[in-house]
Amino acid sequence: MGRDSSGLPETPPGALRQRLSRLAREAAKFGAVGGAGLLVNLGVFNLVRHVTDLPVVRASVIATIVAIAFNYVGFRYFTYRDRDKSGRTREMTLFLLFSAVGLVIENGVLYAATYGFGWDSPLQSNIFKFVGIGIATLFRFWSYRTWVFRALPGAEPVSRAESFLDTERGRDRERTARQRARI
Repeated sequence: MGRDSSGLPETPPGALRQRLSRLAREAAKFGAVGGAGLLVNLGVFNLVRHVTDLPVVRASVIATIVAIAFNYVGFRYFTYRDRDKSGRTREMTLFLLFSAVGLVIENGVLYAATYGFGWDSPLQSNIFKFVGIGIATLFRFWSYRTWVFRALPGAEPVSRAESFLDTERGRDRERTARQRARI
């Protein structure tokens, strides 16, 4: 393959489409697990608030921890089941680290709304819990796919090679068609 004007390897036609398609499938799977985790998170949050006298942020932290455990199972065995499984200790450590950062983001929004602005009704708490989950989800998606559930080495070069071969086959077909048209 040649290089483009920036000196980077040229991207074969269709490779970008394949990459975007893979990213869309990954985001959909992440969203499915995340959506179920959202229901777990909000369900546990409201249950804890209803049956205990815990302050809102403590109830939220408990719910977030339950959702983190639920999500790990979903991400490992559904969303990222095709990813490298060799370093489970590393994977779990990074997952817990990035999940803890997400927990702080998620519950920081709720804390600010509750104690900073005094918005503590059940509806307001659920709205700001939901907003916090949304912001934390963007961070989690990036960190999990980049650092925790890493792609197996070689998967990207293989797809590039397949894309290159598809491009070359298409060019061969075009040449053959032109030669036949001349005859």
